[in-house]
Amino acid sequence: MVRVVFTANLQRHLPVEPLEVPGDTLREVLEAVFARHPRLRGYVLDDQGCLRRHVNIFVDGQLLRDRHGLGDSVRSGSELYVMQALSGG
Repeated sequence: MVRVVFTANLQRHLPVEPLEVPGDTLREVLEAVFARHPRLRGYVLDDQGCLRRHVNIFVDGQLLRDRHGLGDSVRSGSELYVMQALSGG
């Protein structure tokens, strides 16, 4: 199981507590999350199924590499943090 945490700025739009889901790749983990919380998909992925431009995901503290295919491997016990990159001026 992989622990998935959404940061407070995303939880402001769709409250979701940290959860544990199965999966061997980032895509599989996210699909398991979306199965439980379908509205999250639109906040995390674009209409092509790629990670939105202003969303970052860290797997065990490392920024994911494959923003389009989401094929980065994860292992049981991994922690995945989904955050919205904020900017301002």
